[in-house]
Amino acid sequence: MFIDFAPLTGKIQSLTAVQSHGVVLGVDSGSIKIAGLSHRARVGDQVTITSRGETRDGEIVSLAHDHIRAMAYDPVEGIAIGDRVTLGAANSAAPDISWIGRIIDAFGKPLDKGALFQGTDIARLRRRPPAAAQRKPMGARLNTRLAMFNTMLPIARGQRLGIFAGSGVGKTTLLAQLARGLEADVVVIGLIGERGRELRDFIENALGVEGMKRAVVVVATSDQSPLIKRRAAWMAMATAESFRDQGKHVLLLMDSVTRFAEAHREIALTAGEAPSLRAYPPSTANLIAQLAERAGPGPEGSGDITAVFTVLVAGSDMEEPVADITRGVLDGHIVLDREIAERGRFPAADIRRSVSRCLPGVASEGENSLIARTRRIIAAYEKAEPMIQTGLYVKGSDPLVDEAITFWPKLDSFFSTDGYNNTDESFGQLAALLGQPDPNQKGDEESVLFAEKHQSEFPHAVRSATPLETETHALDVRINSDSA
Repeated sequence: MFIDFAPLTGKIQSLTAVQSHGVVLGVDSGSIKIAGLSHRARVGDQVTITSRGETRDGEIVSLAHDHIRAMAYDPVEGIAIGDRVTLGAANSAAPDISWIGRIIDAFGKPLDKGALFQGTDIARLRRRPPAAAQRKPMGARLNTRLAMFNTMLPIARGQRLGIFAGSGVGKTTLLAQLARGLEADVVVIGLIGERGRELRDFIENALGVEGMKRAVVVVATSDQSPLIKRRAAWMAMATAESFRDQGKHVLLLMDSVTRFAEAHREIALTAGEAPSLRAYPPSTANLIAQLAERAGPGPEGSGDITAVFTVLVAGSDMEEPVADITRGVLDGHIVLDREIAERGRFPAADIRRSVSRCLPGVASEGENSLIARTRRIIAAYEKAEPMIQTGLYVKGSDPLVDEAITFWPKLDSFFSTDGYNNTDESFGQLAALLGQPDPNQKGDEESVLFAEKHQSEFPHAVRSATPLETETHALDVRINSDSA
């Protein structure tokens, strides 16, 4: 009979042989001042405070020669001067393959039913990213099953992408679609600061049974301490790194970087760091960059972490601090637009404002030509849309706008479709929609004849764009009247 002692071994490894104790010196609304541990504690270590027989945990946020300062995971009511403080272990995690299909908290404890085994390898929550010179380049394009992300905004293996959106425009639904459809061995989902009532809805309805079969969900709800919210983000990243080191391709979905940054702001200000832009401390930029850099292609011999981070953008302000910092350290950004969502097209991505930086490398010459032409059509339609909707545009004024008027409804419908088996299938449908040969079926005589049929009506239909042809044609808009 084989007995697996790995869970017991992991538990034993986490035990400490000697315990250090201190006492509470003072308490304010945000932190606890502690004496007696200054020369033993480190920033990030955990502490346990015993008061009247009850215990509560916390984390050290700053050190001084004669005292340390900690924040509690729970409210500080009831803590008194002189209460005993026990120094715990450093922040770490022990992810295990048995975590797949489970919901855990920021400490690696189960939030669903059943015991949760701990792994034998201890992973630091704040680990350094792989050395830059040893990392692999981004890999091949991945099938997402979504038309928009298979064509216009592709995701490559090891890419780090940001989804920028306000509340209620479909970012959580998009994350669930990626969790179900994007090619990966393991999916790690970090829900940071989520409303508690939304967890089961996300797990049962958005993600579903099939999505949970390969997922680990790390949760910190909105009512919990900022220490727990920040730790949950690090726990999700450490879990993804553990599976990456086993050679797996990991999809990391984190919602959201904004709540992670807000939690750090509260902690840093309590620790004494001076506020800067919009009250965010200077360390915020480096903290976000460190988190993002841990994702991406792994070193040779390991797997990769393809990461999608969401950023809450109030009023579509892409220049607010967290959005600006995050956009600069990622490999692309997807902007979800409220107006698009309100007219019922999901994913509600604004293609003109969105960029995937794995292009043009992951697409063929024909595919890049098709993407460029589609962008020109979208730009031409959106520029002329006010005139079109008010009836002031006269057909024939601009051939590109005439094309845009015909193709725009078809494109808008295409961008909301899903269920594709591969990216070639998505490009084939986009090419057929625009009356062009399939860029991945060069010998397909039928598609060539189809394109030639449409060429007489729309002269731009089969013309390949050169790298310099990126600007939309100037519009010759005439007033639609008898005198025009």
